[in-house]
Amino acid sequence: MNNKPSDISTVVIINKNHQPTKSLQIKTKHINRLRHYAFSTLCVLFALIGFIIYLRSQNSKQEQEKQQLLAQIVKLKGEIPVVSPTVNKEGSAQSYIQAIEGKLKTINGYLKRRGLKGFSTKNIGGDNNAEGAKLSDKEVYSLYNDYLNHLMGAIAFTPMGYPRVSSFTSFFGYRNDPFDDGRAEFHPGIDFKGKRGDEVKCTASGKVVFAGWAGGYGNCIRIAHINNFETVYGHLSRIKVKVGQEVNVGDEIGLVGSTGHSTGAHLHYEVRKNGRPINPVNFLTLNK
Repeated sequence: MNNKPSDISTVVIINKNHQPTKSLQIKTKHINRLRHYAFSTLCVLFALIGFIIYLRSQNSKQEQEKQQLLAQIVKLKGEIPVVSPTVNKEGSAQSYIQAIEGKLKTINGYLKRRGLKGFSTKNIGGDNNAEGAKLSDKEVYSLYNDYLNHLMGAIAFTPMGYPRVSSFTSFFGYRNDPFDDGRAEFHPGIDFKGKRGDEVKCTASGKVVFAGWAGGYGNCIRIAHINNFETVYGHLSRIKVKVGQEVNVGDEIGLVGSTGHSTGAHLHYEVRKNGRPINPVNFLTLNK
């Protein structure tokens, strides 16, 4: 079907170099819609510009918040006093308390990230009993200081706390094989109840030495820590770390699943010392 003359418009192109003119025939409806096309293009352009401005403002805001947090950390570090080895009885009590409080805050921070409660310092430093009364202020402080230094080191670098906060479905030691009621098997860890997709957190800072499929463990992660400790996280539905990656306590490393030798969604968790599994229950809390 031929277009009517009114349906076609002729666009004449004039060349400035005095060369012959050219003409193009375009459907009239496209020319009439040109302003609509231009308006739509401008709308998309303005939307992109607005989105870019929004992203820049968000990045700027996040950077400001980061700098504020860093400033607060520096300020807090500066507020923790350094107690001189030479201690005078007069006016020294406040310095002791401030130093101890600073270390307690650090320790409680580690505990909170592991889902643990605080601990008791009862009987540390004499506890105001008859023997404690014989100690000087410096000796009392020294006892507290040694104890807290020990705790800080233990908490920071020892697997401790819950990889996920939930009830247990199986404990460390011998048990009935869930796939064969007629035989017993040694269970080298504890199982935490969970649903597929629940987050799994590492219980101490360290380095990922394995992340992949490990037979009956299914999707599995092994993390090496100092003092020859290692933690194992099995039956995961997803692994979120890579071999060689450095992780910090409380980082999300994977998701609960039911891969490998498993009868349902749960987290299998192990603590190993020098390659041998030990009961993880002993590492769930400071008070044993």
